[in-house]
Amino acid sequence: MTPSESESAVVARLRTAGCVFAEDEARLLIAAADGPADLAAMVDRRVAGLPLEHVLGWAEFCGLRVIVGPGVFVPRRRSEFLVRQAIAGLAATNRTVPVPVVLDLCCGCGAVGLAVATALARAEFHSAELYATDLDPGATAYARRNLAAIGGHVYEGDLYEPLPAGLRGRVDVLVVNAPYVPTSEIGLMPPEARLHEPLVALDGGPDGVGIHRRVAAQAPGWLAAGGRLLIETSDRQAPLTSAAMAAAGLTTSIATNDMLDATVVIGRLPA
Repeated sequence: MTPSESESAVVARLRTAGCVFAEDEARLLIAAADGPADLAAMVDRRVAGLPLEHVLGWAEFCGLRVIVGPGVFVPRRRSEFLVRQAIAGLAATNRTVPVPVVLDLCCGCGAVGLAVATALARAEFHSAELYATDLDPGATAYARRNLAAIGGHVYEGDLYEPLPAGLRGRVDVLVVNAPYVPTSEIGLMPPEARLHEPLVALDGGPDGVGIHRRVAAQAPGWLAAGGRLLIETSDRQAPLTSAAMAAAGLTTSIATNDMLDATVVIGRLPA
């Protein structure tokens, strides 16, 4: 079988399984495979419904290759808007901060925090101090792998609970991509997500904003003066997330991006 025939066969299998971008996926799988037998096994896993990123072992996010695997939430492209907003907010208001302190709550594999810290290190700040937490041991294991190269600190536990007390009042940017799918709507999600990603990374409670309220309520105690809390949510839930931030004493705004179908609620602690 020639390489072109092999690619054609893979594309045909993927397309039959309902993969919309079969050609692109075939090229990625072929490039990642260690021989024909490995390729066949990878295609089998993808055809069985495993997310492409879980099959490959990585996801592309903000131009970075982030390590992921079975049982871990795959970072979505819409979350790149959360990263952009975090960087833009810091650049606009905190230029005097020599080394920005970034906290990524509900970090999953660490993609958002990694992207923010990497971008800041490449910009005028040259470096960033990064902390991340998640409740899921599987997620924190991947986060440690992804953040090791930039010296990120990863903690396992419920939101702020595992963080060192010395971090209080020091956080310049607090980014959160917590689950915000209402419990009743989990069953409507694509099978790739609801069958292969942890429920704890998807279920946001009855209205999808339960974790947002908990994050917002405690945020002022961790933010530095003028620090910002940024939470990814949906346009439908944004007013509820904004209200939770306002109740905690933060000045709020909502940013949207139609191309990415992305919504971010931003809360700023007064200076």
